[in-house]
Amino acid sequence: MTLELFRIDDRLVHGQVVIGWGLPHALGFLVVVDDAIAAAPWEQELYRMGTPEGMEVRFATVDEAAAALPGYQADARAGMLLTADVATMVRLVDSVPAVQQVTIGGLHHRTDRVPRLRFVFLSPSEETALRGLAARGVHVSAQDVPTSAPIPLEAVLAADGTE
Repeated sequence: MTLELFRIDDRLVHGQVVIGWGLPHALGFLVVVDDAIAAAPWEQELYRMGTPEGMEVRFATVDEAAAALPGYQADARAGMLLTADVATMVRLVDSVPAVQQVTIGGLHHRTDRVPRLRFVFLSPSEETALRGLAARGVHVSAQDVPTSAPIPLEAVLAADGTE
C-alpha cells in the first residue's frame, strides 16, 4: 500500500473523507498538510475526534510533508494526503515533483469563487494554479465520492456549476 490519494478538500477531515473514502480504500492513515494546523495541537485533537479507531491522523507543514513523503509512501497501510486549498497543494507539488495525481474533493463557495461543479467553486487564481499543475504533468480531476467518476480538470473548468 501507499498514499492512495492527494486530495484538496476545504473541510479536510470529515465524514465523506473518513467514511466515503476511508472505508472503501481501507485507509490506515490521513496526512493533513496545513502550516497553521500543524502548529495547533487543540485543532489537531478536534480532527482526531472525527476519525474511527485504527485510522491515524498525522499533521504536517508543507515542508515537513515534503520531507516525510518517502516515509508515507513506504507505509504498509493505505493513506490519503489532504490540503484545504489549492495553494497548499501547489506548494507541496513544487517541493515533491513525484506527485502525479491530485483530486479536487470539495472547494466550497467563497465570494471570489465561481461555481464549476456542485462541490467545486474556484477563483481565477485557483484555476490558473490548477492549470499550472496540469501543464507540469500532474493529472488533476474532481471527484466528490469514490463511486462517482473522476471529472478531468478541463471539464471542471468548462463547467458552469449546473452539473
